[in-house]
Amino acid sequence: CLLYASTAPELSDNTRYDFFSRVVPPDSYQAQAMLDIVMAMGWNYVSTLASEGSYGESGVESFIQISRESGGPCIAQSLKIPREPKPGEFDKILLRLMETSNARAVIMFANEDDIRRILDAAKRHNQTGHFLWVGSDSWGSKISPVIQQESVAEGAVTILPKRASVPAFDRYFRSRSLSNNRRNVWFAEFWEENFVCKLGMHGKRPGSPKKCTGLEKVGRDSSYEQEGKVQFVMDAVYAMAHALHRMHQDLCLGIPGLCSRMSSIDGKELLSYVRAVNFNGSAKTPVVFNENGDAPGRYDIYQYQITNKTAEYRIIGQWTDQLHLNLDAMQWANGDTSVPSSVCSLPCQMGERKKTVKGVPCCWHCEPCEGYYFQASEFTCELCPYDQRPNLNRTGCQPIPIIKLEWHSPWALVPIFVSILGILATTFVMVTFVRYNDTPIVRASGREMSYVLLTGIFLCYVITFPMIATPGLATCSFRRIFLGLGMCFSYSALLTKTNRIHRIFEQGKRSVTAPRFISPASQLAITFSLISVQLLGVVLWFAMDPPHAVVDYGEQRTQDPGNARGVLKCDISDLSLICSLGYSILLMVTCTVYAIKTRGVPETFNEAKPIGFTMYTTCIIWLAFIPIFFGTAQSAERMYIQTTTLTMSLSLSASVALGMLYMPKVYIIIFHPEQNVPKHKRSFKAIVTAATMTSKLSQLASERPNGEVKTELCETKDTNASECCCPVFISYYSHLHSHAGYLIHMPL
Repeated sequence: CLLYASTAPELSDNTRYDFFSRVVPPDSYQAQAMLDIVMAMGWNYVSTLASEGSYGESGVESFIQISRESGGPCIAQSLKIPREPKPGEFDKILLRLMETSNARAVIMFANEDDIRRILDAAKRHNQTGHFLWVGSDSWGSKISPVIQQESVAEGAVTILPKRASVPAFDRYFRSRSLSNNRRNVWFAEFWEENFVCKLGMHGKRPGSPKKCTGLEKVGRDSSYEQEGKVQFVMDAVYAMAHALHRMHQDLCLGIPGLCSRMSSIDGKELLSYVRAVNFNGSAKTPVVFNENGDAPGRYDIYQYQITNKTAEYRIIGQWTDQLHLNLDAMQWANGDTSVPSSVCSLPCQMGERKKTVKGVPCCWHCEPCEGYYFQASEFTCELCPYDQRPNLNRTGCQPIPIIKLEWHSPWALVPIFVSILGILATTFVMVTFVRYNDTPIVRASGREMSYVLLTGIFLCYVITFPMIATPGLATCSFRRIFLGLGMCFSYSALLTKTNRIHRIFEQGKRSVTAPRFISPASQLAITFSLISVQLLGVVLWFAMDPPHAVVDYGEQRTQDPGNARGVLKCDISDLSLICSLGYSILLMVTCTVYAIKTRGVPETFNEAKPIGFTMYTTCIIWLAFIPIFFGTAQSAERMYIQTTTLTMSLSLSASVALGMLYMPKVYIIIFHPEQNVPKHKRSFKAIVTAATMTSKLSQLASERPNGEVKTELCETKDTNASECCCPVFISYYSHLHSHAGYLIHMPL
């Protein structure tokens, strides 16, 4: 059987229809062409509509199957038009199509009448311009489906097998009349239908008011358009003729007519000759068959356009195994040339991933990649490496900027300014003491211990610079060494001095014998033994954990990656810092305890009171330091606050010691040199006795109405002289002042 119009795809199945061949392409090619059109438009969400029956259902099934196999668009709805639709059926179908309004493209395998009625329903529901119709060859370039509803059909893309009009057929058919076409039994019926008349009393058109004259002429008295399948009818006939001619040549060996060999052939042998034909058909295109008996797929693609109120089908491309579409020639509703959309979800922006809707891969929700995640693929976000953060559009990662405390930062300028002033002041005091090294005030201050204390104060100021400098091996080493060393120098010296004063007066209460280890050499030995503990700890620290610089990405890893920073710092943990300063703080607390114990010493006696005030103030400074330092551990400005707090605490501690212990002496040395003169020397016994008696006098003064007390203190230049036992009453206040000049400069 050689078919000229059957396009059902199931006829390509050789196991069922092995003797069928056709000169038209099957609907599977048409479905592929329509799918290629949809993909070229960028539509990924479409609906299908089919007339009930083999043609419509098979066409839609082929489209859906090919779409699934190739990963094509998603099918929003697949609707069917019944053979005998009920009233309102097309309105229901249109309302269902509108339920998935994003699926604007509608793939149609429907007959002419169904096409016309669905367009009419769209017009009634005011959906002009909403739906994007893609019609099969049943729509093609026909006028009947779009008459009086051109605006609704505007922009429709249709497909039609490539064909050509046959002029010889037009000449032949127009010459046909009732008199010269007796062999066609249906010609009379055609005549009545075409000219809207009735042929006598036996005519097939009852009720027609007009009687046919027989003189009507096709194309003159009626509209005429060549049927599109004429070409294929002719090609089918010629294909059979070519097959029989070739068979006659092979089997009859030139014998005219039907030879005996041809009369005995079976269908399979004839089929082989039919499948082997190859000639140019009536449209000058090759007529060939594949192994399934199908003709090659060749289609013209049309679009129904309205230009200057003129509606017509225009060829916008063709399909021959692959699509050739001229998008620039396309035009949509209201003359718009941009391709409208038919998608379930709009494309996600950069930095957003698609979260697909279950069961509908063409529908998704766009979710931004947040935090430190970047868009790794269309559907996934991945975490950036720890030392990186997402770039601006979150399509990749970039290194996190590295920061450090800069010299020009306000957090650094204030500590640097204070440190420079402190260094200058400390240097000035040192130079002054060296310059007046042999004067009574300098000697009475304990020169050796003063220089140790001034060295510690100087180191407390100097540590500011390594703390602010760019971290590196050398910088981190200096930080470890000098961070607690300056305080250790200072408070070791002060602890030694306060301990010495305490031991002297405790010893004086029990005996006139001087306590041990109060000489300058002994004091230096005690001080440096205390300092050696700090140095030993630093050496062990170096051995167990060599210093090095690290980049801490966790300290400023903020919620907003745009503000994330890596902090270049020395590898010194808070615990290591506490251990480094802890020993110096222990010395400071111990020194404060001794300052409290020696608070009863006369305020003019050998710096006891100034040392006490220094330690009280220092304790207040470090008590304020602890909550500020550790309370800002979670702050984004942690590096700046902690460094500034630590350096300022060290500088303020040094400034308190420098101001209270040394500035008064420097003031006297520079501005009142007349007070910097030797005083009458006293024996240790006399000194201790005077201090003890002064304390007692202060207690008894409140008991005497006139402030007089009895004393047996005798002054003598002989340190070994026996005590005089001449009791005298003297004024408490005059006694105190008379001894002040001897006590203030006495180097203990």
